[in-house]
Amino acid sequence: MLVPNVITLLAICAGLTAIRLSTEGKMEWAVAAIVFAAVLDGVDGRVARMIKGQSKFGAELDSLADFVNFGVAPGLMLYFWQLHELNNGGWIAAMVFAISGGLRLARFNATIDDPNKPPYAANYFTGVPAPAGAVTALLPIYLAFLGSPKPPAALTAAYTLLIAFLMVSRLPVFSGKQVRMRVPPEMVLPVFVSVIFFIAILIGYPWHILSIGSVLYLASLPLGWKSYKDQERAAAQAAPAGEASTGESTQTFTAPVSDTPPDERPERLH
Repeated sequence: MLVPNVITLLAICAGLTAIRLSTEGKMEWAVAAIVFAAVLDGVDGRVARMIKGQSKFGAELDSLADFVNFGVAPGLMLYFWQLHELNNGGWIAAMVFAISGGLRLARFNATIDDPNKPPYAANYFTGVPAPAGAVTALLPIYLAFLGSPKPPAALTAAYTLLIAFLMVSRLPVFSGKQVRMRVPPEMVLPVFVSVIFFIAILIGYPWHILSIGSVLYLASLPLGWKSYKDQERAAAQAAPAGEASTGESTQTFTAPVSDTPPDERPERLH
């Protein structure tokens, strides 16, 4: 129980540090802190399941950490970076983003044990998850680091509100939780080398990787929606067929009715 909570606390420290770095104008390090918090967010849950250290306390702490790291911190970073140019309008956009992150997490916690969910829904999020929303919301900053012209503040605010809307929307987003990828023994070394290679590229070209990853993630959202609708349609078509086969296999047996009238004579005396 202790190890996953320590990882979650480290993620909170990274998110709070990102806020401080953004106020000091060290935006590159602030973005790195948010990415580090996102990595820790993906690790703590897996470590808890691996060592069987899940707890109610850990789940609540993780939700609070996600609100700080992926709701409050990115909103403030965008405000200090450019949205402050819009005065109250920029602050409203930053607040809406942070509040949307909190609402997204509250809805996730409220519906995680919903018994009415169809089986295929377990492989999808409802709305863009908070860590992905935070990383994609910072796309204008990545592009600025690559030398692109700084977009108008109004455009950055509109993009921030778009990501906020995607987080609180009912859009089905593929989660990959039900995917079980077992690496064959002969592929362990190539996979390990590939992971190291990706980490090296991320360190060497962080803004290129984050920009491409954000764009590809947003472009893949319609595919997740289409996949969900296809499974929903297949489940709806399978349900009537199952009911029909069940009805055909069920037969009602009734006792034969005799046409002979009942004997109304009194019982014989012995």
